[in-house]
Amino acid sequence: MAMYRKVLAGCFGLAAMVVGACAPMTDFVTLDEKAFSQAQATEVFAAAYGGVADKYIDPVNVRDIAFEGIRGLGAIDPGLTIQENGATIVLSDSGRKITSFETPKADDVKGWAELTAKISSAAREESAEMKSTDMETIFEAVFDGMLSNLDIFSRYAGAQEAERNRSKRDGFGGIGIRYRVRDGIPVITEVLKKTPAAKSGLRKDDRITHVDATPLSGLSRHEISRKLRGPTHTRVELTVARGDNPAPVIIAMERAHIFAATVEHSTKDGIVYFKVKSFNQDTARSLAEKLRKARLDLGDGMKGMVIDLRGNPGGLLKQSVKVADLLLTQGQIVSTRGRHADSIHHYEASGRDLADGLPLVVLVDGKSASAAEIVAAALQDRDRAVVIGTTSFGKGSVQTVLRLPNDGEITLTWSRLIAPSGYMFHGLGIRPAICTSGVKGAARDAIKKGFANRSKTEETFVAWRQPGLRVEPKRSQLRATCPSQRRRDDFEMQVARQVLNDQALYNRALTFTAATNEARY
Repeated sequence: MAMYRKVLAGCFGLAAMVVGACAPMTDFVTLDEKAFSQAQATEVFAAAYGGVADKYIDPVNVRDIAFEGIRGLGAIDPGLTIQENGATIVLSDSGRKITSFETPKADDVKGWAELTAKISSAAREESAEMKSTDMETIFEAVFDGMLSNLDIFSRYAGAQEAERNRSKRDGFGGIGIRYRVRDGIPVITEVLKKTPAAKSGLRKDDRITHVDATPLSGLSRHEISRKLRGPTHTRVELTVARGDNPAPVIIAMERAHIFAATVEHSTKDGIVYFKVKSFNQDTARSLAEKLRKARLDLGDGMKGMVIDLRGNPGGLLKQSVKVADLLLTQGQIVSTRGRHADSIHHYEASGRDLADGLPLVVLVDGKSASAAEIVAAALQDRDRAVVIGTTSFGKGSVQTVLRLPNDGEITLTWSRLIAPSGYMFHGLGIRPAICTSGVKGAARDAIKKGFANRSKTEETFVAWRQPGLRVEPKRSQLRATCPSQRRRDDFEMQVARQVLNDQALYNRALTFTAATNEARY
């Protein structure tokens, strides 16, 4: 790694779903590409080991996670092994002992961090593979090893990937375009509305040849993005080639805070459709803005609305809570429970419904996860929406982000989600009232099938909502009543239209889960 950036001490950033505190930051000096600093490595390892031991959802031993982390160096050089021999840790290369160190106490974060750095340094002296790699690769190997025995949602991201993650969650300073690189030059594919790019007159198919007089030809996509992005309110000047015009166009603008668009909407026959692709810092605001406009435009002609969460992988916890809150007048939205005191929360509706009680359908499928499931569960359990589709993914765990001194981050599972009716949906998912799994033909066939087995479906919902349901075979049996599938076609939309256009049918569908929605604590 060529350089660590200077970052602010004591910062706080939003995680994939919840707020996560950053580790204390220090100034990391510029390093040669293959240089290794034991002191800096120790600081990064200590932040990681301490954070995981403190916040992981289940109790973990520092010794255990550090030992697995050191073993991870084998991903760089498979000949490297470590073993405990009494009170010492022995490092070997292809069976040949390299060195040994005294074993720290099981809960000694600093001791295990120093040991990891020392072993990494010693291995570099003996292993050609280790010597030729950089610090970031060592961090990745150690942290992948450390997290491998925890759960599939806990993972490490290096500085560049972490920066991209933060941009998706929190937005970034930029101009508001999407582009592709063609023949070494970025070509604009979309100009986002109400952004500096739109206001300055940039157009689709414009070719950006220079940023602040620096040519972009031959740069990687990452390098181009770093040129276009920067602190908000800073000035940037683009040189643009447009059409067949031989004369370059110089366009200057001021960067603004840009969020990726996560909400799309359309209207047909009085029904408003919202496609929510993920949950970032701007999702709830964007949905509220579009819903208010739809209510104003349609007035009494608005029959109902559809929130399409199919394929939505989730995102920020608080944004999903805010989205549900836009459509609820009272009651619990979701609660979280974990080992760390800060992971325990209860989120309640604030008493507003921007849709004024109009009929609401939520669409889910097998790729609807985490934050998307929070919204679906809350609106279903509060008898506010009819959920249509297939059983959702079943990611009911919450991750926090540990930001490390190298500007990388560890996404760490630290609590579980509990629906308003009291059940944990991790490994289970959200069960639709009208299931479309495997249904072919007309939309009425899915509706007919659901109502034909009404008593059985209600029994399924009662079993689904058992708070202590953690036996895997039982969960699998329940999920099999509406198999999880990825749905991309218009079938669920057709079912939603039929339900929303028939008030009696909507009311019947809404009562599928009403009898089982009493919260249990």
